[in-house]
Amino acid sequence: MQFLGIAFLGIGLWAWNEKGVLSNISSITDLGGFDPVWLFLVVGGVMFILGFAGCIGALRENTFLLKFFSVFLGIIFFLELTAGVLAFVFKDWIKDQLYFFINNNIRAYRDDIDLQNLIDFTQEYWQCCGAFGADDWNLNIYFNCTDSNASRERCGVPFSCCTKDPAEDVINTQCGYDARQKPEVDQQIVIYTKGCVPQFEKWLQDNLTIVAGIFIGIALLQIFGICLAQNLVSDIEAVRASW
Repeated sequence: MQFLGIAFLGIGLWAWNEKGVLSNISSITDLGGFDPVWLFLVVGGVMFILGFAGCIGALRENTFLLKFFSVFLGIIFFLELTAGVLAFVFKDWIKDQLYFFINNNIRAYRDDIDLQNLIDFTQEYWQCCGAFGADDWNLNIYFNCTDSNASRERCGVPFSCCTKDPAEDVINTQCGYDARQKPEVDQQIVIYTKGCVPQFEKWLQDNLTIVAGIFIGIALLQIFGICLAQNLVSDIEAVRASW
């Protein structure tokens, strides 16, 4: 696990180095939206800490590291369980926060290439556009329909909002130009008009069994890891007590 964690950390640091963040740490706070690199760094850091504590603790029979592994894993499990319960109870609040999160990142679409790729992937995968519709792209300074906007992308959408033609082998990155100036009936032909929040909800309902199975599987692995670590601690302490 720690090697996978190191790999995630390496990818995150490499991405930051490519964007010049490591040479200018203050630029971390310049991005208005979410930087996907944080996901690699946080996941990689947690995996490395858990892997290191569990592996070294077991090899060296170090009860402190094993207890740390068990407690840390237990905290993660508790946070996941709490997040799941809160997400179920406060569904409307979660939807509002998701709407705010997506729109905040729409504003920063051109500010970071990783964020741009993440938004494009999301819109292509779920065949959606914006948080609740294509007009959410009015929040972006390049795509809004105001008269003061001199951008060629004015009143358009990113190419990831465009419906795909199976006959086209090359992606037309200009397919979204002027798309929102057309009547709504014509818009539905060239771009996705459904928002990503309702499309995500639909995907979640269609794949509820798979998603639930994945979460249950992860929870069982975490419980197994906690029990294994505690049993090992008990065995080590029993052997030491018999000396």
